[in-house]
Formats: sequence, C-alpha cells, structure tokens
Amino acid sequence: MSDEQLKPLREQIDAIDAQLLDLLNQRARVAQQVGHLKAATNAPVFRPEREAQILRRVAERNPGPLQDHDLQSIFREVMSACRALEKRVTVAYLGPAGTYSEQAVFRQFGQAIDALPCVSIDEVFRATEAGTAEFGVVPVENSNEGAVNRSLDLLLQTTLTISGEISLPVHHTLMTRSGSMEGVERICAHSQALAQCQNYLNQNYPQIQRQSVASNGEAARMAADDPTTAAIAGESAGVHYGLQVVQSHIQDDPHNRTRFAVVGRLRPGPSGNDHTSLVLSVPNKAGAVVAMLAPLSRHGVSMTRFESRPARLGTWEYYFYVDLEGHAEDEKMSLALDELKQNAAFFKLLGSYPLGV
Repeated sequence: MSDEQLKPLREQIDAIDAQLLDLLNQRARVAQQVGHLKAATNAPVFRPEREAQILRRVAERNPGPLQDHDLQSIFREVMSACRALEKRVTVAYLGPAGTYSEQAVFRQFGQAIDALPCVSIDEVFRATEAGTAEFGVVPVENSNEGAVNRSLDLLLQTTLTISGEISLPVHHTLMTRSGSMEGVERICAHSQALAQCQNYLNQNYPQIQRQSVASNGEAARMAADDPTTAAIAGESAGVHYGLQVVQSHIQDDPHNRTRFAVVGRLRPGPSGNDHTSLVLSVPNKAGAVVAMLAPLSRHGVSMTRFESRPARLGTWEYYFYVDLEGHAEDEKMSLALDELKQNAAFFKLLGSYPLGV
C-alpha cells in the first residue's frame, strides 16, 4: 500500500482526532462547572453510582467495532481526568507498586489519582480511617482460595463502609532478573498466589523453596534485588521492577479472579444494579440461621454470598458475611433489612454499592 493510498485515510483520522479533542475539552469544562457546584455544597467528588451508570450506558449503546470493555476503559480514564480537575483523590492499597491491588485501584478510579501503597491490609484501613486517603482498596475474596480473612475481620471492626467493588482477572507470571530459573533458590509470592499456582510449581519446580511474602509486588521487588529469587506476580509488577518473564499464566485455574472492595466514608446512592453487604450473627440455638434469613425469601431478595467467620469469643459462635442483590434504599431490600435487624443478635450494614463494571 502506497503513502498516496493511505493519505486520505490519515487525513480522516486527523480530522476525527481534532473533533475528539474538542469534545473531550468540552466535557472537561462541563465537569469543572459540576465541580464548582459540588464545592459549594461540599458534595463528594467521586460518585461511583454515577460512573457505573455511564460505563453501563457505554456498553449498551456501543455499535462496534470497538469492544465494550475497551470503550469502558477509555471512558473510565476520561472520567478520571475530568474528576481530577475538581480534585485528585488519594486511594490506599496493599503495596508496593505492581500488586493486583494497584491494578484494582486503577480499574476503579482510573490513572488520574494519587495512589498510596501500604505495607498491609491493616494499614490500608488505618490510612483511610485517618483521612490520609479518601478511599482504600482491599482484596476480599478469590474464586479459588475463598475469603481474604483479614479483610473480613477488619470490615467487621471499622467505621468505614464499602462504596464499590472490582472483580479482577488474576494472571500469575513467574519472573526473574534474567528470565531463566538457573541458579534460583526460592520462589516468592503472597501466600494466596503460591496456593493458586501449586500444581504448576509441584510439576515444574518441586525442589525449589517457596516463600510467602506480604504481597506479589514485594516478591517482584525482592526478585529485582536478588538473582537467586524468582517472583510470582502480575506482568505489570515485572515491568515496574525490570524483571523478565519465565512463564506466563501459571495459575492452576485459567478463570482465576479476585474481588476487591472499595472502603471509605462515602455511601453511594442506587445505581440500578447494586450489591448490599452485611455482617450478622444469631443466638446459638437450633434453626436460628434459617429463621434469621427468612425475611430475604419473604421479600424476594436474592443472596449471592454467605461466608462464616468465628466470633473469637471462645463459645463456638460465628459472624456471617452476606451479600445481597440490590441497594439498601430499594423498597423490598429496606423491608428485608428492617426484619433482619429484629431477628439477628448482631447486625452491621457494610454498605450498598454499584456492581463492578
């Protein structure tokens, strides 16, 4: 194909780009006006229910050929950049840079934020409770390994609420400084990542020591400093720390996903497609759990998750973590929650928030 044949097509692209540039700045100016109104009433800058509605509408109206998720990624960054004109939000996450938690942060908020890496899940909660960050992002559940217990325990204790969720595909990559396993004496990763790659490691490197560390990002940092260390992490961590890929997609389940919660002091309104999370406990007597959950059936509320955790009181009592379809302000949900409060020995509403897009 000659340059003469390409020239008119390139001119079309240049003209469209100019239109896009103009429209993006028009949108930004309107967003600034919204920001002035919010500032006058001290309204929150980040409205997850509004952004979720926009992203769903993008998918509904998309005629192609671009894929829905690609267009949503573009619009997410546009919203992030416009939001930053009002105010850059700070989001705490389990660091260091390169973790799946960091990926979840950008998936929810876009890149135009101040990301704050923390050394532990506890520190994510502390930073958000103290106001150092407006939001925190923590892992709560993996499709293979189940609940992240520390996050559940802290959700029970904290005054923060859940204002969003992110479901992230997890693709583990084995990496070293050289791209080879020659001379490697240990393989480092978060304990859940090691468990999620157990079959691969047993088949290929059964003789190499496995070491659990605070995060996969920390494992990548260690591997960058030590040629005898291999890391299991996401490819973004490898890029950040200058590692080479030994093998990609080593997780035992190709459909492996981790669900993250956004915690903060914001209480989103209904978006039209929401989840509500609770913690409950019941008196220690026969049929108590069934009786406690009966209002859900009576009011037509669907339960999507039911997880138990020991109450740690030495009496064989449990807290039950429950996810429901709908928002606490929905009529049938409101009625069901009122009855649950009456029947439960303990009731805590963790939050109502948009279903992850």
